Amino acid sequence: MALAVLLLPLWVLGPQTYITLDDNLDAELAGPYLLARTGTALNYGAHTVLPQIMNGLPRNALRPGLSVTVACFELLPPLPAYLLNMVLVRVAGLLSMYALLRCWLLPAREQRALAAGVALSWAMLPLYSMYGLSVLGQPAVLLAVHTLRGPKPVLWPWLLLALFPLWSNLVLAGVFVLVGAGGYLAWTDWQQRRLSWRAWLGLVLLAVSYGVVEFPLLFSLLRHHFVPHRTEFDLLQLAPATLLSQVRGTLMFGLMGQYHSSLFFRGLLLLTVLLAWWQARLQRRAFPARPVICLLVMLTLLAGFCGFYPSLLGALQGGLPFLRTFNLTRFHFLTPLLWLVVWVLALRTLPAARVRWALVVAQLLVVLLMHREWTLNLRQLLGRPAAAEPNYQQMVAHALFTRVQQALQVRSGQAPAGYRIACLGLPPAVAQLNGFYTLDSYQNNYPLPYKHRFRRLIAGELSKSPQLRTYFDAWGNRCYLLAAELGKNFRVPASHAPIQDFAFDAATFKQLGGRYVVSAVALAHPARSGLQRVGDFADATAYWHLYVYETL
Repeated sequence: MALAVLLLPLWVLGPQTYITLDDNLDAELAGPYLLARTGTALNYGAHTVLPQIMNGLPRNALRPGLSVTVACFELLPPLPAYLLNMVLVRVAGLLSMYALLRCWLLPAREQRALAAGVALSWAMLPLYSMYGLSVLGQPAVLLAVHTLRGPKPVLWPWLLLALFPLWSNLVLAGVFVLVGAGGYLAWTDWQQRRLSWRAWLGLVLLAVSYGVVEFPLLFSLLRHHFVPHRTEFDLLQLAPATLLSQVRGTLMFGLMGQYHSSLFFRGLLLLTVLLAWWQARLQRRAFPARPVICLLVMLTLLAGFCGFYPSLLGALQGGLPFLRTFNLTRFHFLTPLLWLVVWVLALRTLPAARVRWALVVAQLLVVLLMHREWTLNLRQLLGRPAAAEPNYQQMVAHALFTRVQQALQVRSGQAPAGYRIACLGLPPAVAQLNGFYTLDSYQNNYPLPYKHRFRRLIAGELSKSPQLRTYFDAWGNRCYLLAAELGKNFRVPASHAPIQDFAFDAATFKQLGGRYVVSAVALAHPARSGLQRVGDFADATAYWHLYVYETL
């Protein structure tokens, strides 16, 4: 019931709901939506493509079809599918943590309410629900592995480990969950001088299940269907390895975490540890110093590893090329669970129930106040929306894009499938969600030759801005039309001043099949860019004022 109340602000606003924009609405919704719409979710053929993205993005560059998240998009339109997935993820996360606490860390009858409070704060962590149970489901994996170490044969851990990959991400978290669980088993087996063969077989089952679910990715890598653009990553250019920046990064990872895997202040958790230790010392009570210190040392080492990763990358990527494409700092996906275990170990030693509950309520407030979807929707409900953070209706602007689509159909006599567009000043995912076929997109994996061809469109703008040149050449996940006058502003509001000089290669654009540029900002001299304005569109409910240009 408490979880339902806390999730209410995210549901009652309907299309005016705010959902996370960066790396979420602009990156994660269009993929499963188009897989469902085109019926290609389970079509893993080597030649299967999605024509709506990048002139035919290979289907195997997208997330697997064997996914609870994709199933939500098969059943519902994008926003209801997103909200359903989010609610299911948080309910499953609540049950996952509650089961771990009741079966292991807080098993006493009088600890039930405390376990529920801790589980609630866990379920409301500010993280990306489109990654499924990659973080919130980890307690269930830990409990399953722990149970398999026991003497009794039980069925449910095997089922859970087999099904976990259906609702988590191998690249972001799965690899690190396997490494973390393997490390836990190796440590406990070494301490007890025995081999937990059932638990190790459980990890083998988890790995095999990931292999089945992530078949599209693994198959495309093994068969070399395309050379991914990630092979040209140069993260050292994006994150220079200066001592100050790496110390700052270490402190950030240690005290705040990382926004994909849960960004919240860890200070209250540390305060709980210090308070529990101090009271145990005053009252001569037992304090679990060894596990707490071991976990805090591990968290410190992980923070240092993530913070100083640029230096490590500079030293090793020459001999280990895979480090260019695979980000080892994603070990941070394990840290929220490690912090919660430390917190629970300290909480349960505090003698006063009122103190324990005060800390639980305070921690819940911390995660809620740092939960942007929750706070921004609460602001919407209170009639004080954040002007720079458009809600779903304003961002996707279906009515506005429908007018654009109708105008282009009248002009060209073609449906969106008959022409290609690119977006300037707004995420291409917005156009994709409205049925357009875009040459640009935000993708974690796409063919390197396409990146090289697309670069020619914006080479003139990249030459004006070293920042944008590095951003595109050393990374390039945002394969966007870039403009030096906009910088890295990919969400230009309706009142923005015109771009005075847009160095755009219209001839190459036409060679790629492009016909229209849909821009959130006016071009002062479109003819210099090989373009002509064919319309501008506004809508009171939209965040954008759209200007549509056609190639000359």
